[in-house]
Amino acid sequence: MHRATYSGSFARTVCPTAARAVLAALLGVLLLSPAAAMAWWNADWSYRKQITITAPAELPAGTTLTDVPVLVRLHEGVLPFQDIAADGSDLRFVSGDDKVPLRFHIEKFDAVFGMGFVWVQIPELRAGAAQQVWMYYGNPDAAAAGEPERSYDAAQTLVYHFGEVGAPAKDVTAFANHASGLFGSEESGLVGGAARLDGQAVITLPASASTAVKAGAPLTVSMWIKPDAVGADAVLYSQRDVAGMLELGLAGGAPFVEVSDASGQILRSPVASRATVADWQHLALVSVDGAVTLYLDGAAVATLEAELPDLASAPFLGGRPATELVPAGAGFRGAIDELQLAKAGRSEAALRLAAVNQGLQDTVVGFGADEGQSSAGYMGIILGSLTVDGWVVIVLCIIMMVVSWYIMWIKASQVSRVSRSNELFLELYRGAQGDFLALQRETARDAAPARLGARQRALLQQSPLLHIFRDGVEEMRQRLNADNHGQLQGYLSPQSIQAIRATLDSRLVRENQSLGNLLVLLTIAISGGPFIGLLGTVIGVMITFAGVAAAGDVNINAIAPGISAALAATVAGLGVAIPALFGYNYLVTRNKDTSAQMYVFVDSLVTRMAENHSSRDAH
Repeated sequence: MHRATYSGSFARTVCPTAARAVLAALLGVLLLSPAAAMAWWNADWSYRKQITITAPAELPAGTTLTDVPVLVRLHEGVLPFQDIAADGSDLRFVSGDDKVPLRFHIEKFDAVFGMGFVWVQIPELRAGAAQQVWMYYGNPDAAAAGEPERSYDAAQTLVYHFGEVGAPAKDVTAFANHASGLFGSEESGLVGGAARLDGQAVITLPASASTAVKAGAPLTVSMWIKPDAVGADAVLYSQRDVAGMLELGLAGGAPFVEVSDASGQILRSPVASRATVADWQHLALVSVDGAVTLYLDGAAVATLEAELPDLASAPFLGGRPATELVPAGAGFRGAIDELQLAKAGRSEAALRLAAVNQGLQDTVVGFGADEGQSSAGYMGIILGSLTVDGWVVIVLCIIMMVVSWYIMWIKASQVSRVSRSNELFLELYRGAQGDFLALQRETARDAAPARLGARQRALLQQSPLLHIFRDGVEEMRQRLNADNHGQLQGYLSPQSIQAIRATLDSRLVRENQSLGNLLVLLTIAISGGPFIGLLGTVIGVMITFAGVAAAGDVNINAIAPGISAALAATVAGLGVAIPALFGYNYLVTRNKDTSAQMYVFVDSLVTRMAENHSSRDAH
């Protein structure tokens, strides 16, 4: 409201039609700038695609998940694999503001068959709010940059993707809890490859400090399972020690959990009879606050009120090996994928997200259209990186620049007209040879055309020398009498000459004020423009570093776009000041020349009056 009112009054009083249109366009940029296209994170990448991460609708309002790994499935329907490196090494994922690279790692990428599975860590995901992520690709010189060990939070102690063929399963976390022993592989698992178990062999996990269980400490075990037969009995996960045991399995196809302590007392959860596992389903065990809860596809199906005992031995997946005291348990026949252990009690929201995102009907990840890099080059990247405050500062500088250019244009035009009109008047003044009354009649606004055409007469009216001359002649006529022929009779005393000079000097001052009118706005642009630009730069740098600190990831690609955009504000301020400085100095110099010409003319006019009309006694 206030901006529109100001621009309208300014345009009506100062600006012609062209300038009014420019100001309207600038105000339009100011209003639309927050919706401007986001920056191109790095000019070395040719393409990008916007990815939308949406939390499942079942999550309670107000739920917030942090540092959560999200699976991004790539296929020919969402990505042109011909534009990506064969191994996906040029894939990069950047935050929604197009500034901060995100941690990710590739589980599987096959450009020939057009499919890929990538895990991306989302710093924050809120229920009911969509999170935007940019995926960049198309840089043949890029080196692989995936960080599997940093794609999960510090509580994650083991993650098996089961993408190995003819090799033990490898842990992708920083704990390196690699399995021992081979397992059958299923290349068409739920997410890439999967482990194929025959009910006889088991997968042995390492006995390490990160896989050991402390009594009463939180624990989460999750996996995707697909049994060969519905309604089977099987042990899925087992860990036994002298202090007790933990066992997760299926009874009649329904999940259960058993816990025992050093006394040998076995506690078993009720079998979730209505939660029979059939096709691929997500199964999780969460122990926290003295209770062990089973989740199937992110929904709680059974709870056991018990704490876990101390367990330092090696865990087993897919069965229970026989010992001297315990017979072998029924082995699992089927496929297992995405085994994960965490020393934290994962929330139901996190498990629900995993079940929906990693399942066959993923509604979490959505893909936008592919975009080619802007032809605007580096300047487009800089302008696209500007935040709202940067746009406000730059548009303010642009308005100041346009106003200063307009003032320079009208003042330069005025000085040019004054110079030409003064030259024209001086030519007439010299030709009059001291006949001031004749010259006054010839230069009057309503005088009949004589030597001057209409355009010359219009130009002549803008001469400051003519204005001074008219004031001087009027002062002289008031002190002298005209005869019957219109000639001035009488004499001018020295006091009259001084009075006339005073009148001419006052007129000269007013003419100088007219020449210097509006130049103060140029001095404001010269001194204020750089400071306004510097203010925008400081604010932009503060916002950039605050964003990097919040993301917790410092690198040149995260900082450079924001810093360059912040410096654009300083460039804008200098763009205001430098032309205004040159224009101001030019106009002041021209005005000084005109002022000197007026001073000389006043002296000449007063001297000629004294010569023509002073008394003999004065001589």
